[in-house]
Amino acid sequence: MSGIYIHIPFCKQACHYCDFHFSTSMKKKEDMISAICNEIVLRSPEILDNEIIQTIYFGGGTPTVLTTEELLVIINTIFENYTVSKDAEITVEANPDDLTPEKIKSLASSPINRLSIGIQSFFDQDLKLMNRAHNADEAKSCLSLATQLFDNISIDLIYGIPNMSINHWKQNIQLALDFKVPHISCYALTVEPNTALPKLIEKGKIPPVNDDIAQHHFEILTATLENEGFKHYELSNFGKPKYFSKNNTAYWQNKAYLGIGPSAHSYNGKQRSWNINNNIKYINALQQNILPNEVEELSIRDRYNEYIMTGLRTIWGVSLEKISQEFGIAYKDYLLKQAQKNIEEHLLFLDGDTLLVTKKGKFLSDGIASDLFLVNLG
Repeated sequence: MSGIYIHIPFCKQACHYCDFHFSTSMKKKEDMISAICNEIVLRSPEILDNEIIQTIYFGGGTPTVLTTEELLVIINTIFENYTVSKDAEITVEANPDDLTPEKIKSLASSPINRLSIGIQSFFDQDLKLMNRAHNADEAKSCLSLATQLFDNISIDLIYGIPNMSINHWKQNIQLALDFKVPHISCYALTVEPNTALPKLIEKGKIPPVNDDIAQHHFEILTATLENEGFKHYELSNFGKPKYFSKNNTAYWQNKAYLGIGPSAHSYNGKQRSWNINNNIKYINALQQNILPNEVEELSIRDRYNEYIMTGLRTIWGVSLEKISQEFGIAYKDYLLKQAQKNIEEHLLFLDGDTLLVTKKGKFLSDGIASDLFLVNLG
């Protein structure tokens, strides 16, 4: 078991682009913490006696709407019910408006040893467009202190934002580099259904997202960060040596993990499960010691497709030997046949026994992966 993911389903306000599960009402916060702790206890039998937890990751939502003391209640419950590695990576996602000097100092004095800060942009016009809760000054001031007290910090940036010029994007990257953070995650702004963004675009209040501009931003990003010593180890993630996210790397390498909290997903190699994405129903079920989740048995085709999707996003690629051993020679033959067109177009290449995306293919890796998915072998 590689790690435990904890979903904290609360936010101060709704960002225009976000489709994750959260509530802006904090009325059930204490009940939610109690329910999360109970799920941690109830699910401990899923872990074998010799399995050691390597990572604990608080995502959301916005975990830093909880106090450090409330986060510690959850962390302590994990330590009381699981064997946790002495050098476990313990990450908390945070928003700049929550990271007051007092909050940063209290987090630094806790077992939490990694911050993932949702900067998104260092410019107020972008933050207002996305309806972020913080402003540019808060982004810079929280990093000034956090980088003094935490060695392991990741920040999020978003590219492809409407009206973002090339120069503007370059400034965003440079400001991130100026703070000397060792890990940067970057995502293209995407228009998700059931969010405010498509409605605002439809009404003409926000210009449409331009994929060509997003791709140009991505190319600038990869060239700049690689020149600064970052390794582009996953499509959206760049890390200095020894600073890759252990939590996310485990996902991409198909390692097992527990997902705790409403809407959280779990994976054990053969099954995937997910919790109900309703806070009240989640709390009510856990108060009755019922796990509010659904379980899906993954077919060999499901596992093959998932390995292709995750593998092609990373520097580790897709191992042909692993395909043969875990899925069979027919799957390997199918993969090579499907890959041929993308190899000829210089979007994929073979490095020995490993299938990888080229620099040209990186921005398109999800689409390339879909070309390789198995629909019906034979």
